[in-house]
Amino acid sequence: MMDTGDTGFMMICTALVFVMTPALAFFYGGLVRRKNVVNTMMACVSIMGLAIVMWCAFGYSLAFGQDHGGVIGDLSYAFLNGVNWQAGPYADSIPHLVYCAFQMMFAVITPALFTGALVGRMNFKALFLFVALWSLIVYYPLAHMVWGENGFIASLGSVDFAGGNVVHISSGITALVLAIWLGKRKGYDQVAYRVHNIPFVVLGATLLWFGWYGFNAGSALGANGLATHAFMTSAIASACALLSWMLIDVIVDGKPTLVGASTGLVVGLVAITPGAGFVPIWASFIIGALVSPICYFGVKLVKSKCKIDDSLDAFGCHGLGGIWGGIATGLFGMTSINDVAQWNGLFFGQTALFVAQLEGIVLTILIAVAGTLICGFVVKCFVPLRATAKQEAIGMDASMHGEQAYPSFNGFD
Repeated sequence: MMDTGDTGFMMICTALVFVMTPALAFFYGGLVRRKNVVNTMMACVSIMGLAIVMWCAFGYSLAFGQDHGGVIGDLSYAFLNGVNWQAGPYADSIPHLVYCAFQMMFAVITPALFTGALVGRMNFKALFLFVALWSLIVYYPLAHMVWGENGFIASLGSVDFAGGNVVHISSGITALVLAIWLGKRKGYDQVAYRVHNIPFVVLGATLLWFGWYGFNAGSALGANGLATHAFMTSAIASACALLSWMLIDVIVDGKPTLVGASTGLVVGLVAITPGAGFVPIWASFIIGALVSPICYFGVKLVKSKCKIDDSLDAFGCHGLGGIWGGIATGLFGMTSINDVAQWNGLFFGQTALFVAQLEGIVLTILIAVAGTLICGFVVKCFVPLRATAKQEAIGMDASMHGEQAYPSFNGFD
């Protein structure tokens, strides 16, 4: 039966998740140089429009329509045909439209995450076209395989409570592939890139934390005990990761940093996302505490050793954090918390869930790599992927948008 409490709760969670994309714009916008602030934030804002239109036109149908081979849906819900205020096939107590709207916000923020790796050098037109194709080729099939009816990855026994595979690993791997493809920013090895607006970073990070409660708790699809469990595991993991990153800053550099603390709270949320509704409360302490060193030293490896210019560490935070979260779900997941998991985790003596999680992670990586390469080659046929050297030197704000975030500022980064 329809439940007004569940419906109200899910509408609030949907609004909270929507807040996450403009929050990401502030988080990313604060981290970049002054001459690229508008371009960085515009990437997130433009995706908000593009992703919603595509989702309502055909994206929801392809992701959650009737199954075809465990890989993709059909067009039975195109333009939200038949998606109304009655209960749908995925949730009994809320309107089908509410479920569609909640899932829509995941489709909005996911491509926005990988834009952080491309700051200062990707042609905006190419990025816009790439996001449209990537949503079609990578996100919709992946969402169907993990959460849709008879999805292939779900059939393996792999679980993903709120988007470890679908959102974070897919976007993180895409960020890595594109960062390698585009190459380094001009002068990357000679110029010191500094955060230009730390208050923006903190504002974005804390708003992401706020919205993430809707992201994870809302994935319970009702105002129930599982939602409160996901809420608390999310809060604890994020707090532990924040403190863990501060500790690393002190050990490595002798001082805790506000940017580091903000980054830590975000990677803690990334890590708990796949297991928020599967792992016990105590496990969230471990998951959060360990993700910060994994991401911190992973970023060092990517940038210092591999010499890859992942501008804002989208792979280092979302890719590595999501992979750790998926593995941790296989370690600590419990059927008594959520019987969607068919087995208990490796920590409790069963191996099947752990193996299924590894299989799901590997498949997600392969899909993201293949889809990114396909989308990149298609877009390259019509628009150059990279901005010109002159455009990069001037700044993406002025060259791509004819705007400046700080038009009266005459200093240097």
